[in-house]
Amino acid sequence: MALTIEKSHCPQNHKCPAVNACPVDALSQEGLAVPTVDTEKCVACGKCAEVCPTGALRMDDASA
Repeated sequence: MALTIEKSHCPQNHKCPAVNACPVDALSQEGLAVPTVDTEKCVACGKCAEVCPTGALRMDDASA
């Protein structure tokens, strides 16, 4: 599984609630920009996708 950020679904100029939901600090946000994922830290737990109100974060099967 891999985290995908669908930038077109991510509203601009907001504080992303998923950044604080990540238990391993794999998501970060510079100011109010679209968040970024550190793939080295991400453990694919899906907690960020669960709290994303717009569905911009989702877990995808990396083997697909």
